[in-house]
Amino acid sequence: MRAKRVLAVLIGLSVAGVPAAAAVGSETDGLSWGARVLGRQALPANDGWAAEGAGTIGGSEADADHTFVVHNRAELVAALGGGSNATPKLIYIEGTIEGNVDDANQPLSCEAMADPEYTLAAYLATYDPAVWGRVAPSGPLEQARARSANNQLARVRMNIGPNTTIFGLRGAKTHGVFFRMDGVSNVIIRNLQIEDSFDCFPQWAPTDGANGNWNSSVDNIWVRNSNHVWIDHNTFTDGDNPDSTQPLYFGRPFQVHDGQTDITNGSNFVTLSFNKYTNHDKAMLIGSTNTPGVDVDRLKVTLHHNFIDGLVQRTPRVRFGQVDVYNNYYRIPVADPYEYSWGVGVQSALYVENNYLALGDEVTTDSVVFDWGGTVMTEKGTWVRAGTPFPRQMSLLEAYNATHDPDIGSDAGWTPVLRAGPVLPAPAVPVIVLLLAGAGRLPV
Repeated sequence: MRAKRVLAVLIGLSVAGVPAAAAVGSETDGLSWGARVLGRQALPANDGWAAEGAGTIGGSEADADHTFVVHNRAELVAALGGGSNATPKLIYIEGTIEGNVDDANQPLSCEAMADPEYTLAAYLATYDPAVWGRVAPSGPLEQARARSANNQLARVRMNIGPNTTIFGLRGAKTHGVFFRMDGVSNVIIRNLQIEDSFDCFPQWAPTDGANGNWNSSVDNIWVRNSNHVWIDHNTFTDGDNPDSTQPLYFGRPFQVHDGQTDITNGSNFVTLSFNKYTNHDKAMLIGSTNTPGVDVDRLKVTLHHNFIDGLVQRTPRVRFGQVDVYNNYYRIPVADPYEYSWGVGVQSALYVENNYLALGDEVTTDSVVFDWGGTVMTEKGTWVRAGTPFPRQMSLLEAYNATHDPDIGSDAGWTPVLRAGPVLPAPAVPVIVLLLAGAGRLPV
């Protein structure tokens, strides 16, 4: 009996907190029992930081008039009702929703969304560092790029209001869609493939790093100044448009993607569970500035049972927050372009427990941790398979400290208490995570 309860917690089938209306109601008559129940499921008790206080119930209390099945961008926009609409909403996505389309759901190319005064060729010619120098772009052409970017954002950005659940039916996908929460609470996103949220008009930032960088303003999901958010059983991918295939301009990759799940600007109480993150560079930025302010004593996030497959960096990169990272499976197959996984930033307090990492032959164990100005993290029970078919327990923090100065301390100063089920031994993590993580794993 205990084993069945543990499995139910792991796959998210606990129906505690699901309103009685989940089993009845004409608004869901065409859906499977699993979709009706899971669409109205609240976050289980104690399931990470999003369970703090009253927990996270999303749109589980939506009435029939605010329960939707949507098939395209226009229907999704109408169902969301704007980023400030607090009415409980339950939105099922069926099929594929394209973001870069007009109101008639016809495709829009990057050229079609560009401002008349903008072309990439002109932008490259004007702001080439050999011509412009190492200062930020300004003037009419940069303003035209910004207008172009805003044109695209008006199509792809979906503003999610409070008390909302977005749930993907079997095979549901968004392509080129940017979900944003800004100043809201109580949101659930589950069972979606969120693919290729790309920026047609990245900005050149010549002082970003030693050689400059191209920066996108389009995320898969951006949680900004928001709280009590549960993101569960989704797949995040760049699809057939990875940044690795983009051209080099000014010697730097033309990066058209930003974060897969960024959590910033004083956001708090977020749980990321059973997601698959793949085929991407910058995955999870938790905290966007080194300056103390609204982020202090916030940015409390839990990551558990996620499959983090071949990502380059930020899994996660943390500032300020108490971030619980346990029972995740990391696959890091190659050293190039891999940079790091656990970014220890300013005043951060990462607590990393019983994770499993499979490292490719040239990936060194001291590269997994990176110091972004932080001083401490807790690491317990890590298992690593590196250069051999047999994994072993080891401390990746100790591996980092052995080759870097100054050392990062080993006590983050807190112990997580919000965990819905038992913490698995790390050697069991790949089996459970590969079986259950990602979109399409829930019984709908």
